[in-house]
Amino acid sequence: MISTHLSVVSLRDLMLVQAVCRHGSFNSAARAMHISPSGLSHQVQKVEQALGAPLFERGGRRVVPTAGGQRLLEQIDAVLAAAEHLQQVARAGEVAFGGELRLGVPASLGPYLLPHLIEPFPQHFPGTRLSLSEGKPRGLLRRLNEGELDAVLAPRVTPVSGVAVKPLFFEPWEVMLRADHALAGKRSVALEQLDASDATLMTESHADGVLGGGHVQDVSLESLAALVGLRGGYALVPALAHERLASMPDIVLSKFKGQGPGREIALYWREASPWSNDLQAFAGLLRKLARQRPGLKVLADEG
Repeated sequence: MISTHLSVVSLRDLMLVQAVCRHGSFNSAARAMHISPSGLSHQVQKVEQALGAPLFERGGRRVVPTAGGQRLLEQIDAVLAAAEHLQQVARAGEVAFGGELRLGVPASLGPYLLPHLIEPFPQHFPGTRLSLSEGKPRGLLRRLNEGELDAVLAPRVTPVSGVAVKPLFFEPWEVMLRADHALAGKRSVALEQLDASDATLMTESHADGVLGGGHVQDVSLESLAALVGLRGGYALVPALAHERLASMPDIVLSKFKGQGPGREIALYWREASPWSNDLQAFAGLLRKLARQRPGLKVLADEG
């Protein structure tokens, strides 16, 4: 517990003490701190009385700390440094997201969306650092609920209590085929043309229930492409990954005819977040980026 004597000492009082130590003179410190020498002396005595120990030796040409005062002055420096840090943290509230946005992104989305976000983010949110975490949607949403993340980009799920959801865009699936597949030469295929038993599916596309069979693999899209290259058959992959996957050997991509299957991506955050306005603006930036990407369809804003 802080004593009643010490509780009346202000940060200003401690700064005056620090100034005396720095200048080695009450007169010089008084000029620097815009206070009269007598007023400064009175405030230093106030601090000494509150601490119950003298801080300085007086009477010489230069004011110097006592042995015990030197140790106390080190603690005073630490208190003032902590106060300055507190002020910096508080001022960070004037910057979007308090200076840092901790964003969770699924591994099947992050590598293909984030390159388009990295450049415009600081232009829209100057002074804010974007800290990224990749993982599986369920695990990312759990970390959001536990306060480890500020927001999560993930496929639409049934919202839970206390979590806000902002729909962003629809991303269609594309069909990834080995180059020697019978459908590999077609620019687009119909869902009915695909044999579910030939599918190698990542967990997320399997969960959509697009196909009832196939081999489900909990792997990255690049590993999924390698499996299709080895086994043949096909896989469903998100459209944003088209450029990367199309560059892999023995792999071709086809679109679905008409309105094919896909996933809806949304932005999630805690309703109690103090950055709700910033997150709304961030969602607006993501929707703007989606309009610029071929194949994506911006979803209706639900308010």
